[in-house]
Amino acid sequence: MSNQFFLYFAVGAAVIFGVIVIAYMALRKKMSSSTIKEIQQLREGTEEKKFSSEVLYQKLYVIYLKIPFLKRYLLKIRRRLEIINIDDEYLTRKQASKILTNTLLIIIPITLVIIILTRNNYLILCFLLIFEVFMVDTFIGGMVDKIDNKLLKEQINFFSEIRHAYHEFNMVEEAIYQVAQDDEAPEMSRQAEKIYEVLISDDPESELEKYYDVAPNSYLKEFAGVSYLTKEFGDRTVNGSSLYLKNLNNITQEMQLEILKRDKLDYVFQSLSIISILPILALEPIKNWAVSQFGFTEAFYNGRNGMIVQILVLLLTFVCYLLIRKLKDNGSTNVNTKNTENPWQARIYKVGFIKKIVDLFIPKQGTKEYRKLKNELKDAASKDKMEWVYINRIALCISVFIVSIVVIAQLHRITINNVFTDPTTDYNIIGQMNDRTRQTAMQLTESDNKYINYYRGNNSVTLDELKKVMTRGIINKDYIESTDKELDAAAERILGKIKTVNSENMQWFEILIAMVLAVIAYNAPVWMLKFQSKMRQMEMEDEVMQFQTIILMLMKIERVNVEIILEWLERYSNIFKEPISRCVNNYESGPWEALEQLKEEVSYQQFIQIIESLQAAVEKIPIADAFDELDTERDYYQARRKESNERLISKKGMIGKGIGFAPMVILFVGYLIVPLVFIGLTSMNSSFNSISTL
Repeated sequence: MSNQFFLYFAVGAAVIFGVIVIAYMALRKKMSSSTIKEIQQLREGTEEKKFSSEVLYQKLYVIYLKIPFLKRYLLKIRRRLEIINIDDEYLTRKQASKILTNTLLIIIPITLVIIILTRNNYLILCFLLIFEVFMVDTFIGGMVDKIDNKLLKEQINFFSEIRHAYHEFNMVEEAIYQVAQDDEAPEMSRQAEKIYEVLISDDPESELEKYYDVAPNSYLKEFAGVSYLTKEFGDRTVNGSSLYLKNLNNITQEMQLEILKRDKLDYVFQSLSIISILPILALEPIKNWAVSQFGFTEAFYNGRNGMIVQILVLLLTFVCYLLIRKLKDNGSTNVNTKNTENPWQARIYKVGFIKKIVDLFIPKQGTKEYRKLKNELKDAASKDKMEWVYINRIALCISVFIVSIVVIAQLHRITINNVFTDPTTDYNIIGQMNDRTRQTAMQLTESDNKYINYYRGNNSVTLDELKKVMTRGIINKDYIESTDKELDAAAERILGKIKTVNSENMQWFEILIAMVLAVIAYNAPVWMLKFQSKMRQMEMEDEVMQFQTIILMLMKIERVNVEIILEWLERYSNIFKEPISRCVNNYESGPWEALEQLKEEVSYQQFIQIIESLQAAVEKIPIADAFDELDTERDYYQARRKESNERLISKKGMIGKGIGFAPMVILFVGYLIVPLVFIGLTSMNSSFNSISTL
C-alpha cells in the first residue's frame, strides 16, 4: 500500500514539475518579444523597491476614512488643504494623512503619560482625556498653518521670478505661464496655473470671482486681480517704471510684513499653550510630594477642599487655554477656510421640540438684545448662526448644572469617606507616619466608625449621651476603663465625626451655587464673542493699512473708479466687511450718500479718512489726486505698518503671558503654598495647645 502510494505521489510530482517547466518556457518566449521589452524599459527605475511613505500615507488615508472619530478630523484637515493643493487629490490625501498620523503619534504617548500620572485620580484623568480633544485641534491647526506659511514664502520667490519673466515677454499671462512651469515649488505652481487659466478663459471676470472664493490667502487674490486689470486695461509707465511691477513690489512688501508678523506670533505663543496645560499634569505629583513630606496635608489633599482647588485649577486651565487659542488665531489672515460640514447644532435644531424650546430663548428680531448679539457675531467674525449660539448656551447651561450637582454630591461622598478611612491621630508637622503609628491610628478610626454607624442619621445625639454609651460598652469595650479626660477627648472627636457625616447632605445653597454656575456657563459663549471682538479691534490699524496698499495699487490704473475700489476693499476686508458690503449695495442709489452712511457706521479715525478721500474722488477730484499722500509718503506708511505690527504683537504677547501663566500661579499658590502655610500654622497651634494643656 505504501509503495503504491509513493509511486502515485512521484508521478504526480513529475507531472506538476513538467507543467511548470512548459509554462516557464512559454512565458519566457512571450517576455522576449519587443513589446514586452519596451514596457520593461519604461517601468525600469519607476517602481518602488524599498519602503514607500507615499504609499503608506495613501493607505492610511483610506483606513482613517473608515474610523468615525478620525474621519471627522481627516475631512477637517482636507478642507483646508484643498484650498492650497488645487485639483491635486494625491497630494491632498498624502498631506492630510501625514498630519493626522503625526498628531496621533504625539497624542498617544501623551495619553499614556496622563494615564500613568493620574490613574488614581479619576476626575483629573477624565478631564485630561476630554481636554486632549481640544489639543488635537491645536496640533492639526499648527501643522496646516506650516503648509500655509510655506506657500506664503514660496510666493515671495514666485513674484521675483514673475518680474524677470515680465521683462522678457511683456505680457502678464505669458509671464505667469512661464514661471508656473517651475517644479521646485509645486504648491505655488498650481496656484499660478489656476490664475493663468483664469486670465485666458472666455469669461475671465466671472472665473476670477470664482478664484477669489478658493484662493488660499488675500495676497494671491491681489495678484490675480492686478494681473487681470493689467491684462484688460494695459500697463502704464509711472516714474520710469512699470505700474504692474510696482504693484507686485507693493504686494511683496505686504507679504514680507505678514511673514514677519506670523513668525513673531508663533514665537511668542509657541510655549504659552503648553505652559497653560502643565498645571493639570503637575496636580498629582505636587499632591504626592506634599503628602510624603508633610503628613498633616493629607487630610486637605484627599478631602473636599483639595478637590475644590483641583476643580478650580482644571477650569481655569481650560478657560486660559481657549483664550490663548483665540488670541493667537486672531493673528491669522487665513479667513477663507469655511466650515462646510453640517454642525451638530444645526442637526439638533432640526428636531421639532428642541427647535421650539430654543426659539423661546432667542430674542425677537428687531429688539435691542437681538441687534446687540448680531453685532457681537459680526465683530467677532463668527460663522455661527444665532440659533447655534443659543443651542451652545443652553447645552452649556444644562451640562454645567448637572456636572455641578454631580461634583457637589461627590464632594459630600469624599468627605464622608475620609471620615471613615483617614487615620485618627494628631497632626504630624513633617514626614509621614510610620507603619506602627498608622496601624494604631487605623484601629482608632475603626473603633470610631462603629459609633458613627450607630448614630448615623441621628442629629439629636448629645455629648453626654455618647459618653454614657461609651462607658457602658454597648458598642465596644474600648472606653470602659478610660479616664474622664480621655473619655471627654474621645467623645468630642467621635461626636464631631458623627455631626460631619450627618450634615453631608445636599443643601439649598449648594443648589443655588449650581444654578449660579449654570448662569455663568449660559453667558460664557457671549463673553467669548466679546473677547474675540476686543482682540479683533486691536487689528483694525493693520487692516486699514492693508486698505491703503490696495488703493495705492488701484489708483493709477486707468478706468478704475470709486466703486471698483470699494469692491476690492470689500473683498479683502475682515473687520470692516459688513459696513463696506452695505456701502457697495447702496452705491447705485447714491455714491456720496452710501459713503456717508459708511462713515457713520465706523468709528476708526484712519478708516474715516479713507472714506472722506473716496467721497472727494466721487465728484470733485481724480482718485490719484485724492490719495496722492499714499504715494508720496509710502515709506512713512510702511514704517508705521511695521511699528503697528510690533505694538500688536507686544500687546498680544503681554495678554497671552498673563493668561498662560495664570494656571501655573494658581497651582503653586493655591494648591501648594497656601495649604502648607495655613494647615502648618493650624497644626502648630493645635500642638502648642496640647502642650499647654499637659
